[in-house]
Amino acid sequence: MSTTLTVDEFWRECRAAIQGLPEAAPDAWAFGATPGHADGLLDLVLAGTKTATASSLWDYEHTGDPLPEVGWLNIILDGRGVPRALLETTAIDLIPFDEVPESHAFAEGEGDRSLSHWRTVHERYWREHSESPKGFAPHMLVVCEQLRLLHIGARSA
Repeated sequence: MSTTLTVDEFWRECRAAIQGLPEAAPDAWAFGATPGHADGLLDLVLAGTKTATASSLWDYEHTGDPLPEVGWLNIILDGRGVPRALLETTAIDLIPFDEVPESHAFAEGEGDRSLSHWRTVHERYWREHSESPKGFAPHMLVVCEQLRLLHIGARSA
């Protein structure tokens, strides 16, 4: 029999493991646009390889979602919507796409961790999955977020 944690159960687990967390659970979300993206990127987080992420400022503007802030907590879901990790936002920078530094690409942990790979993958992602009709442009602002892994939840059977 398999058991999976709900967001509320995961948050109770986090609060039991880490003193001082607020009572209300933070937002829960998954990386990427597909279950496969979510699982692959989550695996990089759990391995300690992925310590950063990038989002389109245009997507935030289009959806009306607030920009992340330093100190925010994030419950990360796998491709099935199961909470698996608690991350803390430790830094935010707004950087034009064509000026994102190699260090950020490396921190995202994808592929060979090069800036060239990062640019190719992220341009394709925003052309195919952007929530904003603007999609992609070389000078678009990117929300570069540094993340710290605080807690790993129990893996579902």
